[in-house]
Amino acid sequence: MIKYKRILLKLSGESLMGSQNYGIDPARLTEYAEQIAEVSRLGVQIAIVIGGGNIFRGLQGAAKGMDRVQGDYMGMLATLINSMALQAELEKQGIHTALLGGLEVKPIARAMSRREAIAELEAGKVVIISGGTGNPYFTTDTASALRGVEIKADVLLKGTRVDGVYTADPEKDPSAVKYSTLSFKEAYSKGLKVMDLTAFSLCMENDLPIYVFDMDTKGNLCKVVEGQHIGTLVANNV
Repeated sequence: MIKYKRILLKLSGESLMGSQNYGIDPARLTEYAEQIAEVSRLGVQIAIVIGGGNIFRGLQGAAKGMDRVQGDYMGMLATLINSMALQAELEKQGIHTALLGGLEVKPIARAMSRREAIAELEAGKVVIISGGTGNPYFTTDTASALRGVEIKADVLLKGTRVDGVYTADPEKDPSAVKYSTLSFKEAYSKGLKVMDLTAFSLCMENDLPIYVFDMDTKGNLCKVVEGQHIGTLVANNV
């Protein structure tokens, strides 16, 4: 039984570092690709947006005096590097992919098109969407919300190293309590940082549920699409 037929999976760039301080950990990349391949073989349509924080963040550059717009475009290219790495690993495992982008980079990434993305999904390919929204001042959280709405995903899955949304940071506060479900209004009123505010608003206004779960535990992605409740669901009607 599959609960979600079409998903938008958001991965952070930092998660690809694994135990490293920078760049891409080959072992972590393989683990993620194996989970994605497993779900793809179940017939689930998968689109993926990856951040670029393991390589470069525009905000970090701006904090050191770099022009914000230039830094954001550099960050978009960092997401392309991560997307290419995941694409190569998935194809090594026999999964057909398509790489689209908010920035068109010939011959690597075709320009993002809603119709093309949906056609590739329906053809059974994993669609990786790089380059954020293609515009500065927007995060990859916002890009994942936008792409999820565009492709009419059933849910936005936010894969993190934490198994859900808590009352406080569980890595800093041992007394933090995990939420099983939250409405968008509850999450906003409590000041919980599920995603950035622009992304959060996009999901709420377009009725796209967000599911936060631990992606670093092998098999969890499959559990989520099969309907096992192992994380935190944020939605309008819960």
